[in-house]
Amino acid sequence: MKMAETSAMPAVAPPVARVPLIRRRGLLIVLSSPSGAGKTTISKKLLEAESPMVQMSVSVTTRRQRPGEINGVDYSFIDRADFERLRDEGALLENAEVFGHAYGTPAAPITAALEQGRDVLLDIDWQGAQALAAGPFKNDLVRIFILPPSLDELHRRLERRNQDSADVVEKRMQGARHEISHWRDYDYVLVNAEVAACLAEVQAIVRTERLRRERRSGIPGGLDDFVATLG
Repeated sequence: MKMAETSAMPAVAPPVARVPLIRRRGLLIVLSSPSGAGKTTISKKLLEAESPMVQMSVSVTTRRQRPGEINGVDYSFIDRADFERLRDEGALLENAEVFGHAYGTPAAPITAALEQGRDVLLDIDWQGAQALAAGPFKNDLVRIFILPPSLDELHRRLERRNQDSADVVEKRMQGARHEISHWRDYDYVLVNAEVAACLAEVQAIVRTERLRRERRSGIPGGLDDFVATLG
């Protein structure tokens, strides 16, 4: 007896509940480490992985542009007179002298991003992090310090970069010891033994901090307004 042919019905996906968008303020994410410990590499990978939710804060600096760096992307390279003008006008959230060069964080783009709920990543040292912790965005701040697995490995990384003379490498090693001494000033401390693992830890921190109640309260369309609809 011939069995009746049946056509397979396409599977229908169950309806997906619409989750209301709860607005939040952006995070001010600080990544610090001694030179050569990997914060620049991790910063770039975090931007790639979390785009467009995270944008880079472009610091201004008086140091020379290095090979491969793009003005306005890696840093904004300016002369000392322009830097001092920005500092004196109060246009910088923080500024510091590092190895004879001035660095600073422009305030205007950070203010706009945080208010729009976008996260801003800063690649700055402990001095800059300390200044931000005492500034108007201290409640938006998430400070992450990245350690090398050892000082010997840090020295090898600095040598492999082949960007500095032996004297400069030694100065950077001396600076690294001083930088590391400020690890207690940070909210999180990670060891960069392997880039992918360290990046995953940074991402976990960022995603957790986005969900904190205070990031999503006290703003129009935020958690307060959503909870009010449940009453």
